[in-house]
Amino acid sequence: MDAQRAQEISSSPIMANVTCNGRQVYIEHVDQQNGTATIHHLDNRNDKLSVSISNLIEH
Repeated sequence: MDAQRAQEISSSPIMANVTCNGRQVYIEHVDQQNGTATIHHLDNRNDKLSVSISNLIEH
């Protein structure tokens, strides 16, 4: 995924089907300058991670 699309998804009120390493995630914040996103897995909202945007896949 590219940074612009990740930003669009994180700003949208509609939940997109996005995975990271095979697990569904919610994109909380996108740092386009560093190419990272703050996410959490849908099954664990309290476990926030910072990952490379390139690891995010939209289905």
